[in-house]
Amino acid sequence: MFSPLLRRQRRILLASVDQNLKLSNAVSNQRSFTSQIIEGRRIFSQSPVLWFIVFTLCTESVVTGQRAGVSSGTGWLEERKQQQSETAKQFGAFHDFRFSDRRAESGIQFLHRAVADCNKSFKPVHYDHGTGIAVADVDGDGRLDIYFVTQLGGNQLWRNLGKGQFEDITTAATVGLENRVCVAAAFADIDNDGDPDLFVTTVRFGNVLFENLGKGRFQDITPKAGVGHVGHSSGVVFFDFDKDGLLDLFVTNVGRYTTEERGFGGYFIGLSDAFKGHLRPERAERSILYKNLGGQRFKDVSKEVGLEDWGWSGDAACADLNQDGFPDLYVLNMQGDDHYYENEQGKRFIEKTASVFPRTPWGAMGIKFFDFNQDGRTDLFVTDMHSDMTESQIKSTKTELRAAFEKRKSEAWCTAEWTDAILQGASNNIFGNALFLNQGQDRFSDISDQADAETLWPWGLSVADVNADGYEDAFITAGMGYTFRYCGNSLLLNESGVRFFDSEFVLGIEPRPNGRTEKPAFTLDCSGQDKDHPLCQGLTGSLRFRETLSSRSSVVFDIDDDGDLDIVTNEMNDRPQVLVSNLTERRQIRFLRVRLVGTQSNRDGLGAMVQVRAGGKTLTQWLDGKSGYLSQSSMPLYFGLAKAERIDGIEISWPSGKKQTVGTNVAVNTTFVATEPR
Repeated sequence: MFSPLLRRQRRILLASVDQNLKLSNAVSNQRSFTSQIIEGRRIFSQSPVLWFIVFTLCTESVVTGQRAGVSSGTGWLEERKQQQSETAKQFGAFHDFRFSDRRAESGIQFLHRAVADCNKSFKPVHYDHGTGIAVADVDGDGRLDIYFVTQLGGNQLWRNLGKGQFEDITTAATVGLENRVCVAAAFADIDNDGDPDLFVTTVRFGNVLFENLGKGRFQDITPKAGVGHVGHSSGVVFFDFDKDGLLDLFVTNVGRYTTEERGFGGYFIGLSDAFKGHLRPERAERSILYKNLGGQRFKDVSKEVGLEDWGWSGDAACADLNQDGFPDLYVLNMQGDDHYYENEQGKRFIEKTASVFPRTPWGAMGIKFFDFNQDGRTDLFVTDMHSDMTESQIKSTKTELRAAFEKRKSEAWCTAEWTDAILQGASNNIFGNALFLNQGQDRFSDISDQADAETLWPWGLSVADVNADGYEDAFITAGMGYTFRYCGNSLLLNESGVRFFDSEFVLGIEPRPNGRTEKPAFTLDCSGQDKDHPLCQGLTGSLRFRETLSSRSSVVFDIDDDGDLDIVTNEMNDRPQVLVSNLTERRQIRFLRVRLVGTQSNRDGLGAMVQVRAGGKTLTQWLDGKSGYLSQSSMPLYFGLAKAERIDGIEISWPSGKKQTVGTNVAVNTTFVATEPR
């Protein structure tokens, strides 16, 4: 259904051809040019997308010599900044602080590299969903280290040296996976030995489980563990579904979107109609629930427990929504209905989507459970990317640069352009982000419009209290990159649990440094190795193409040890952003970190609920490890305490069912380590 996007391809491709492009002798006169057009029509008669690109390239870039801009300039970003600054004056949430990109100072040199299907051999295929980023203290020194995932060239593990400095320890850790096309990463202690192990998913290269040997060293235990599924895997969830004290593993599988043909770097080239896969049952791939048997061994129990999800899923998350002590599972579907499965005492999962979530996003991509309004109930934020992908809406983005346009739901475009056969029934769908407010008794209501939670082209979200006022905010990665116009990330500050307000421009996240919105994408050598490339037909010399910047995943934690929260992103085909906050320089903040150590429960304490009483409020968080799109991390919970000067008490509900109460002897601005009573 995305083949009409060739108009978008045409615009950006033309805009990015180098001005020094030379005509070959074969097309240097009108007669030869006409012959080339006829020959091109014959060659590409089976590929109208490529033909349209080549024809347009020749007729406009070659004949007229015109070259349009890649975007509409950056003036609109400055206008958005001014508008957002004015709007921010209406809100009470503290926003007088800034983030600045300190990647160069951090020492991090990681570069994400995408497969050619994302640019040089562009086609609409799921590779453009990008890769994850996860953090954990891999060497036991008390600092959170960063694992970056890429498609080509190998993943990288960067050790935290303190004060915002990092060093690359990938080789010593042996977690690079240089010969695999990777997707997601998750840290969790699968054997309860006190250090975080690492699971990585791939596209048809087999998923991998690394055991942490201590001191930042890992070993591949995939064959022994039995979790090396080969397919189109994506996001994962570590959780203890049966409360036996061992972390189980849920792996989402998107569906078959590749061919048997290999491209540069060994990746499997994508299908030309990849985004019609949800209409072809034979392309579906079941997601997998692995039960942890102990001894670093897992077993696929999906069928046994009734959890057989065949949706085109990129991610999932867990939460105990019915409060029976067993974690339930919400599984996203990027083209259709999401699925909510209720856990029946760790023995079976029963789908209850229709009764609990009557309407779900049609193109769901990112997910996070958290307490939006601090009423003690679990709310849910789901981002929707694919509803923003109709031809008509994409065309509108070329000229529509207003914030109001990006805050609109996509229902009008989707229902007008896509048939019911594509939508597969849309009466129960939301065409945009959803913020489900928990009303109690298994009732949820979508308040995304009232809460102003809509964004354009969103991937996933990281939820954290970036201004330390007691309410968790949402950082949403966004943008499409090659062939699309620039679309920035969003930081939604939580206005006392009533609504969000956009603050990425106010807080210095947008515009990016020096107004940077694009970068070189690739170069075609039309006189050499790329002479047979469709875009080189009839041309010689170099064709240089550019692409807009775009982020995919993120994680929020204190990078520089100053007490406030910073943001690290994983970009598409670019270096990460290391966005360091100056909040502690702007005001005195109060916070509490809580790190859990399970004894009867799993060692990480995943699935626990922690409530902190301070300043007359009770702040609630659940430890699920979900740190961003395609990512699960092992890190303490962070509670912003606003103006509270002391902790009045801490209550912990452990996965085992034990309740723990801590008195008033916990100091603010510290990390409290809570060990589960035996």
